[in-house]
Amino acid sequence: MARQERAIRTRRVILEAAAAVFGERGYEAATISDVLERAEVTKGALYFHFPSKEDLARGVLDEAVTTEGVRPQSIKLQELVDVMLLIAYRLPREPMLSAALRLAVDLESRRLFGTRWPDWTELLAGLLREARERGETHQHIDETEVARIMVCAWTGVRVVTEGLPEEYDLPREIATTFQMLLPSIAVPTVLARLDVTADRATRLFTNLTEDRRKEEMDAEPSTGAGTGTGISG
Repeated sequence: MARQERAIRTRRVILEAAAAVFGERGYEAATISDVLERAEVTKGALYFHFPSKEDLARGVLDEAVTTEGVRPQSIKLQELVDVMLLIAYRLPREPMLSAALRLAVDLESRRLFGTRWPDWTELLAGLLREARERGETHQHIDETEVARIMVCAWTGVRVVTEGLPEEYDLPREIATTFQMLLPSIAVPTVLARLDVTADRATRLFTNLTEDRRKEEMDAEPSTGAGTGTGISG
């Protein structure tokens, strides 16, 4: 068990190092040597987990679709909003997520690996389906179509604001975007109860940080001292 835990930690360290390198240099300019230097592991350890640079990139992309930190809510649409707000708060702060987005928007890497946008669309469509079954949304909406538009809007906000000369707070921009979208999706009684604010994003991240700290403390007796695991998968 201890060997398996060490392997999991090592894989995580390598993946985080790759994300940092991809985020800083892009896929084409990044090298295995860069990742080895950042991760401080042997070449054998890296190739055991990731046989190629392509596998490293796919590993980073696989981390992009996550609902970590989103807790069940009495209103399913609130869960959907929480997913989008929390990712907006995490992305500028977590190299794994920002690197995954950079890989997705880069034309060359997109040709090689595709994106995880279809997975995001499926995830959001599932939440919208549950919301419709509970009577939270207008019955005429097409869940997959709405989910795709949400993914497009979220990604577009991030890409555009990142390229503007002014500084923009991503959670606030995403909150504003969803405040505009939701009236055409949610029934009025549900819409009035939704919390779609940047402040909620901050609270969600605080809760996530506390949950991670508890997990690390619970795992400490079995893993012993050593490097932290960073972002959980």
